[in-house]
Amino acid sequence: MSVLTPYDLDHDYDREGSRWPWVLLGGLVAVLLVLLAAFLWVRNQVNPPGGPGDEVVVRVEPGMSVNEIGEMLADIGVISNSTVWRFYVRLNGPDAVEAGEYTLRRNESMGRVLDVLGGGAASTETPDVLTIPEGLTLPQIADIVGELPGRSRDRFLEVASSGQVRSQYQPPGSTNLEGLMLPETYFLARDEDETAIARRLVESFDRLASSLDVSSAAARFNMTPYELIVLASLVEREARVPEDRGPIARVIHNRLAVPMRLQIDATVLYALGEHKDVVLFADLEVQHPYNTYQIDGLPPGPIASPGRASLEAAVSPDVGRWLYYVKYEENGKHAFAVTLDEHNRLVADARSRGVF
Repeated sequence: MSVLTPYDLDHDYDREGSRWPWVLLGGLVAVLLVLLAAFLWVRNQVNPPGGPGDEVVVRVEPGMSVNEIGEMLADIGVISNSTVWRFYVRLNGPDAVEAGEYTLRRNESMGRVLDVLGGGAASTETPDVLTIPEGLTLPQIADIVGELPGRSRDRFLEVASSGQVRSQYQPPGSTNLEGLMLPETYFLARDEDETAIARRLVESFDRLASSLDVSSAAARFNMTPYELIVLASLVEREARVPEDRGPIARVIHNRLAVPMRLQIDATVLYALGEHKDVVLFADLEVQHPYNTYQIDGLPPGPIASPGRASLEAAVSPDVGRWLYYVKYEENGKHAFAVTLDEHNRLVADARSRGVF
């Protein structure tokens, strides 16, 4: 058994104590590196590399908040980060922004954006307003584009199917932009042609899908990101009230996991290429790759343009074991069931009340 002498104790204490300055120094260096990385990242958000891009007309509505303006600017690519924008405006921004139309550039510095907005340098040119509702098909979007001055429906469809404009979520080799254009209101400069419009709609969709981390969510469900977008399009067409989106998305996920055929009426209507208030039994027999009464799994592509709420439902569906749903209220609200017997009872009840 060894005995420690006072010398030994003092020696060990000194050796241990000598390490602390190095530990503290290492910690300080790590903190400084993190702060430097954060500084460089914020600087790139405020003054993005590459310089400004194409001109775009934006409209500031009366009463819009700094947050709302920032989200709008980020959505159309003028700035890259609405959170950094909020803090930047607090430190540097004007007291108020005058409502009106402003000509800005994509990938613009936040300082330049504030100079324009704070100076009230509203554009004298009135922009063309393009409003795309949720749940439209590509030809229906083309119809709306074709109503704008100087734009052509057929030219827009030609561009949208040519491969000139692509989404990062398109499968390799696909030129189908169905479901990959974000339903939203856009303020267009007069010189934005059909190609520029298609690119605006697709880029806006890609930014939203990326912000929702569609790719990571798809991996959790053992799907491709494109498949998850297809699922979101089914939710968009099936849900009639906002609170149904999450449960409907869960039903689709659950059926895919069983697996069971989806048997979604909206896919039958897409296959038929027409709108019908009532889908007949004969309609369910149509042989078409989008008819989920006849095929296994998801259809090969989206059936409509999903909005934010439907994408969010697809990414994060409600929790439940449901496998069935039926229209249960006059306003389109659905009832959800786990078993076929339960579902049949709900169907009989809804039918007895004349819901359908």
